Parts: sequence; C-alpha cells; structure tokens
Amino acid sequence: MSEIYVTGHRNPDTDSIVAAMAYANLRKALGDREYTAVRIGSVNDETLNMLKRFGFEAPPYIKNMRNQVCDLDFDHPPELHRSVPLELAWQSMREGQIATIPILNDDGTLYGVLSAGDVASYDLRTVYENMVSDIPLFNLISVLEGYLVNEFAETSNSVSGKVQIAIPKSYSDGTVLSPDSILICGDQPEVIKTALEAQVGCLIICQADIAPELTEIAGHTCIISTPLDARQAARLIYQAVPVMRLCQTRDIVCFHLSDYIDDVKETLLSSRYRCYPVLDENEKVVGTLSRFHLLRPRRKQVVLVDHNEASQSVSGLEQVEILEIIDHHRLADIQTKQPIAVRNEPVGSTNTIITAMYQEHGVMPSPAMAGLMAAAILSDTVMFKSPTCTKRDKAMAERLARIANISLKELGKELFSVTGADDKSAEELFMTDYKQFHIAEKDIGVSQITCIDSARLMDRREEFMATMGALRDKYGFDIIILMITDVLLEGSHILYVGSDDIIQQAFNVQPKDNQFFLPKVMSRKKQVIPMLTALWG
Repeated sequence: MSEIYVTGHRNPDTDSIVAAMAYANLRKALGDREYTAVRIGSVNDETLNMLKRFGFEAPPYIKNMRNQVCDLDFDHPPELHRSVPLELAWQSMREGQIATIPILNDDGTLYGVLSAGDVASYDLRTVYENMVSDIPLFNLISVLEGYLVNEFAETSNSVSGKVQIAIPKSYSDGTVLSPDSILICGDQPEVIKTALEAQVGCLIICQADIAPELTEIAGHTCIISTPLDARQAARLIYQAVPVMRLCQTRDIVCFHLSDYIDDVKETLLSSRYRCYPVLDENEKVVGTLSRFHLLRPRRKQVVLVDHNEASQSVSGLEQVEILEIIDHHRLADIQTKQPIAVRNEPVGSTNTIITAMYQEHGVMPSPAMAGLMAAAILSDTVMFKSPTCTKRDKAMAERLARIANISLKELGKELFSVTGADDKSAEELFMTDYKQFHIAEKDIGVSQITCIDSARLMDRREEFMATMGALRDKYGFDIIILMITDVLLEGSHILYVGSDDIIQQAFNVQPKDNQFFLPKVMSRKKQVIPMLTALWG
C-alpha cells in the first residue's frame, strides 16, 4: 500500500500544519491508513507552541517530492551470500531468468555482483584447467548431492588438487596418484584401494558403495559418495567454487532508495551494465534496477491543503499525482492530469472546512485534536477579526472548543503572545509566513507577522527593510511587502520595497519612508492581494 502525503504550503502557518494533520487523522479514522501528514517548511513559533500545548509533534519534513528509486517497481532477485557455490547461483539465475544477481556479506550489505558473463567466462577457463583450489567441503558435498563417507583425519574444511576420472586399470600401480589428486571413480574396488593407498586428497565415488574395510585405510583422504555419474561429478566440482571468487567487487555502480530518478538516468547513460543493485539507508541490498524500470515510475500521491498555487507548493510538484485539494484561497495555477476532488470554500480557515468534513463523516476529533484545530481557526481568522472570517468559522471553532473544553478567548491570547521577535533574526521572522504570487506577469512576495505588540517589531524596521531589499535583488521581484498585523490595534503596519506608485494606486495611501498603517486590514488574502490584483488585472 503506497503512502499518500497530505501537505500544506511552504513556510506553513498554523492553519496549514494543522490542516494536514487533521485531514490525515480523519482519513485514518475512516480506515485509510496510508494517509500521512507532512510539511514542506519550518514550523513557526506560534505553531510549535500550539502543538506543544495540545501534545502533538510536528509532521515530518519533506524537502521535495521528486521521483526517487523507491518509487520504481525494481526487481527483487535472490540475494545470495558470498560463500554459496556457483552452482546454486547459476541455478537461481536460470530459474529467475536474470542476468545479474547481488552477492551479500554476512550483514546483508553488498559484497559484489555476479553476472551471467562472469559465469560464462569462468566456465570457459575450466575447459583448459583440471585444478581446483580450496573448494569448501560443504560446497562440494552440496553440488554433488552426496554425503561424507568417512571422518577423515585432515583438519582442513576445503579440498584442492588435480581433478581426474578413473578409467579401469589405469591406476592399478598408483604411480600417477598423489595427495594432490581428486579422483572420480565408480564401482571400482581395485581403483579405490589404490587411490586410498596413495592417500589422494579426495575420492569421489559415483553411484556405488565402498566396502567398509576400505574406509579403514582412508587416512587423510576425504571420501564422498554421490548419486551422480562421473561426467556430472567432474563438471560440478568446478561449480562448487564460492561465488565470492567470481563476482565483481570493484567499481560497482549502485543506487539508494532515496536517489532521485533524474540523477539515476544520468548515471545509467554513462554506464555499460544492464542491472544495478539498490540499497536502503543502512546499505542493505533490497533489489536490482534496470533501465526499463525508469520508463513508468510510480508518482508520489499527494493531497494539498491550504493552497492551490504551484509557487507555494512542494518542489517536484510536476512529478506527483495530486489526488485532492482542500483550500480556502483563490483558485490559482495548479493543473492535474485527471479529474480530482477539489473542496474550495470562502471561509477564513482550511480547518473550518475540515471540521465540516469530520461532521459529514460522523467522526468526532479527540479533545486534543479539536483544540489544535480551534487554534488554527483562531490563527487564520486573527481571533475572528479578519475580514475573511465567516459565521461558519466562529461556529466551528466554538464547537471544537466545547469538545476540547477550552476557552477560545484564552487560547487566542496564548496563540498571539508568541512572536519570537527577541531571539530570531529579521530574515527568520520574515520567512515564517511568506508567500509568493504571480499576478498579470508581475512577481510579488508578501509576508505576514501577526502579534499583539507590533511596536517591538517596528523597532526592527531597518532589519526588515534590508532583508526585503536583498530578497528583491536576488529574485527580481516587482514588489515585496511585509504586513505586521496587530490583533489589539486591529490593523497592519505595511513595510515594502518596490514602486511607490504601485503602493499609492493599490492602497490609496501616501507612504512615508516605505511604510504606512492600514486600519482594519488583517488579511493578506482578502485585503492585500486583491488590491494588487485589481491594479494589474
């Protein structure tokens, strides 16, 4: 089951963070366990205070939603330990019809990669060789499907020597046999006796039994009985070699689940291999990736709350599948490839809409969640003083307050008492609730700081002006505005960088030193952006 991310906008305010959390919680209550609230920006002090107040952690941060290796349906071939015999690896490759197989260390990390080419190259070498070196005894018994006849005196757990097949009467005098020999024979008592007297390193008896009295003279000879014929045994001895001796271990190209597909494509174009290991965050092997896997990546699935504008949304939005939008702002420029559910209502807070969705589905939020949602409504409606506030916002907030058993008045005071003006830079404060807009070919940036003591922030006017000037120079914005909204004064101090004429025409004011005060102006969405839109629209 793929994860569905619920996210608000960049530089999220309380309404944005809580809307993502509340909607994911609702879907989980309805049995949709895959919904997960995330954020795409830092959590401001106001939101952190409310999260702590009601016992919640901030949603996990996601930098972007570009397609990653974890979004691909890559292969999951067998992953073999480096000690397994080549015969087992080759059998796995044949059965799975795969050309490359990862070879692992004891802890599951990547040791190397074995390809069909490596196996073929080794097989060709064995045509001209009849020597094997340090073949693990367990491997040899396994590939021969046999068993150890005797408990030989040698302490080594491996077999080495020249591979020879006994022809009747060829070894009657024992002159060509030595401890370096690996002799393969059948039901040939005389040859067996001669080999044991010569103390060959290993005696492989095919489709026959050995007389008990002969095992008594075995000494250091390892005796293996196998149901295979001599031809099969001779061939399989070479395939008992551990795969670690054949596989590639240097300059291996591999990818991690977190790697971005755009970057992977560039690497694949410069590499000659057909298949590449995929590793998780602990460097453990989880599969293999081929070029054709890149053709149809699974898009991350996303629900957008409290925004529907691409410039305010997550980086990589063009690569995701948007499932749903829940918002209370103007309709903007986000496009989808298929019809989706959109719930856009003229209310003061996204959480007002989501509270209605709880009611429609017959789900009551917990007291803690209800309190958090009430705080989000108070935040976005500036304690019901914003012109965006509606009767529905008040009704829903009061309903949530009853569930949470809290006072909205006291909660509002606590909400706006946190500004962080003393311990944060002007840039940090400015970016806390900053949004970008593209209107009639004009680029605008508007930040809003809501507080109950605007004088403290206005004392830092020069710092804010320097921050806005640097931002305008860097990105070429037409105008950048800071709203310092005072809940008690019920108005906003406006600081700006850009054209004086634009400000004069849009707000019908005579600014002085790039600042002025707008009484009763509490909403960026309803009282600032519309003025600029009307000017340029």
